[in-house]
Amino acid sequence: MEEKTPETSSQESPERQWRMSSSSGLHYGSLAPIITEKPTISPKRAYIAIAVLCYINLLNYMERYTIPGVLSKIQEYFTISDSTAGLLQTVFICSFLFLAPLFGYLGDRYNRKYIMIGGLSVWLLTAAGSSFVTKSQFWLLIVLRGLVGIGEASYSTIAPTIIGDLFSGGRRSIMISIFYVFIPVGSGLGYIAGAGIISVTEDWRWALTITPIMGVVGLILMVFLCPNPPRGAAETNGGEVTGQSSYLGDIKYLLKNKSYVWSSLGVTALAFLTGALAFWLPTFLSRARSTQECPKESCNTSDSFIFGAVTVATGILGGALGTILSRQFRDKVLHADPLICAVGMLGSVPCLCIIIFVASASIPAAYVFIFLGELLLSMNWPVLADILLYVVVPTRRATAEALQITVGHLLGDAGSPYLLGVVSDAINATNTQSDWSFHSLKYSLLLCPFMGILGGVFFLITTLYITEDRKAVQELVEETPRPQQDPTPETSMELSSKSTA
Repeated sequence: MEEKTPETSSQESPERQWRMSSSSGLHYGSLAPIITEKPTISPKRAYIAIAVLCYINLLNYMERYTIPGVLSKIQEYFTISDSTAGLLQTVFICSFLFLAPLFGYLGDRYNRKYIMIGGLSVWLLTAAGSSFVTKSQFWLLIVLRGLVGIGEASYSTIAPTIIGDLFSGGRRSIMISIFYVFIPVGSGLGYIAGAGIISVTEDWRWALTITPIMGVVGLILMVFLCPNPPRGAAETNGGEVTGQSSYLGDIKYLLKNKSYVWSSLGVTALAFLTGALAFWLPTFLSRARSTQECPKESCNTSDSFIFGAVTVATGILGGALGTILSRQFRDKVLHADPLICAVGMLGSVPCLCIIIFVASASIPAAYVFIFLGELLLSMNWPVLADILLYVVVPTRRATAEALQITVGHLLGDAGSPYLLGVVSDAINATNTQSDWSFHSLKYSLLLCPFMGILGGVFFLITTLYITEDRKAVQELVEETPRPQQDPTPETSMELSSKSTA
């Protein structure tokens, strides 16, 4: 039963209740969707909402990767080791992932706009508070990083489901692509902003003030310009799909959805890989540079600028390339989307190996392969988001997003920065040479190519199931039921053989 009050007012029209069934083996338990006619959101308002959601997504990732951009200064300020520095990201991600299921549950049942506003408010306060931490309060910085995860968990879980209810078909793919392009773009700008501010102020704490200031603007825009569309509105031409289902029933449905399970494992490998690289690669390049030409620490900040610029460029190009390939081949090869993700993961592996072993000899050559590797990895994000939206029914998408975030971060980037830091410290302890901190981090980064291979295998397995699972959701949701004069509560939904837009 729907437990929220939609932002749009309901028209006085009779409700039609339909039982969902599937020939694909996906059972929906007690979910009995009610398709209610409601006023559709205008295209103009939908595009404005996309702009607001993208702006806030940009800020989320700017804030997240500002700290890696100034990590060497933070280590100097607090006098902490690599493993302790890795805790900054690990604590943040742990908070993020453990709260995601809660927001997924709420997002499938209550007003999504209000949930995001509350989460964004917490994010603004705690992110701003991080800039006031003193030298003796490293523990407070850790606590605040954990609280920042509350806001990001609410937003990252719910925002993609709103996009899924504003657009369908090819337009949805494009909008999702645009939304997810701001992940690497925001990450890159975080490195650049952090390094830029610290070069002027010489104080890393000032670097943490810019995103909260910009976030106030985002909060105001969300309050006035972001709608809470009816669930399933894009697939039902303005109708709203609601239904009764327990949280346990939602989980059972998702675990039976093989495309969702295997693609989520692929997302986990991708998160491990990108989380480790994003946190440690600028520091790795700085240490590599110091072994060649610049023994003084003062020259290391340039790598945050360059790495940030490369991340922005590859994020835009990779997101666009992934979307173009998906739209070009999806109708010709039904399992094209997970195949594209597999190619992106496996193709990045040789690039990563070259980066690790070439950086000590040539920084420019390392940046060439960083560009190629990040380009291949960035293709995956918009495609993966689109996969989730079309293999999961609308009333369970927020839960699906939340569980994917939880598993992906718990086994992925929650531990990868800390794990690499621990391995680096352990290797470094075996040798006292001055440049051994670079070599110890280099050897710890070898975990990344292994995860790239594992993720590629997961996506290849996804190709075996995605066609059937997508067809099941399409038949259950996209087909408008045949009108009847006296519909009964137990009327069955007629299945559709219509192909995807």
